Amino acid sequence: MANVFFNGPAGRIEGLYTKSSNPKAPLALLLHPHPLYGGTMNNKVIYNIYKSLVANGFTVLRINFRGVGRSQGEFDNGIGEMTDAATALDWLQLNNPTSSLNLIAGFSFGAWIAMQLIMRRPEINNFIAISPPVNKYDFSFLSQCPISGFIIQGDSDSIVSEESVLELVDKLSKQKHITVDYKIIQGADHFFRNKLGEFTQAINDYLQLRLLNNQTTHLKKDFFTEENLANKPLQKVFLD
Repeated sequence: MANVFFNGPAGRIEGLYTKSSNPKAPLALLLHPHPLYGGTMNNKVIYNIYKSLVANGFTVLRINFRGVGRSQGEFDNGIGEMTDAATALDWLQLNNPTSSLNLIAGFSFGAWIAMQLIMRRPEINNFIAISPPVNKYDFSFLSQCPISGFIIQGDSDSIVSEESVLELVDKLSKQKHITVDYKIIQGADHFFRNKLGEFTQAINDYLQLRLLNNQTTHLKKDFFTEENLANKPLQKVFLD
C-alpha cells in the first residue's frame, strides 16, 4: 500500500493505493463518509471494504476528499467532492490502462457522491453503496441508473431510514438491463459497529458471486433477453 498524491481541482488530493500484481486486475475507487462529521479514507467501514477488495484481486484507491487529511481545499457540499472523485478515477485509470472493470464504492455521503459519478462516467460498470443517505440527499438523478450494483445497510441505522433505502432499491430494481442486490445486516447501526465481520462477508459474497464469476458484471444493453427481463424480481439477499 502506497501513500499517493495527485493534483485535483482544489489542489493536492491524498490517497492510499494498492496495486495488484495482475496488470489486468479490476479497479476500485472508495469514497469516505461526510468530511464534516469525521469521515476520512481511514474510516473503519471503508478500510474493511478495502481489505475485501484487495483480497479479491482488485487494484484499489481510496482518497481523502478536499480539506480532509492532507488533501487541500475546503468542503464544497458535494459539488467539489464529486470532481475530486472524478479526478481520482482519472488517475486510477491512467495508471492502469489495461484494466476494464471499474467499480466505485462509497459509504454514506461517499455513496451519494459515488452514485452521482456513475451517471457521468460510462466506464464505471458496477457500484457498491453502503448506507446511502437517501433521506438526507436528493437521489432523483438515478431515474435512469445505467449499471448494476449492491446496496447494503443495517436494520438499526438511526441516520438513514431503512424505508428510504428500500424505496430506492425498489425503484432501481424496476429498471431494465441492471440487477441491484440489497443486503440488510441485522442489528447493525449506520457504522456497522460490532457487525463489521458480517459486513465484510457480505461484500466478499457479492464480489465473488456477482463480479468475479461474471454473473452480472458489466452493463450490456443486450446482456439480458426480453424473456429474462420480464417480471425481474427485486433481489433482496440474505447471506447469513
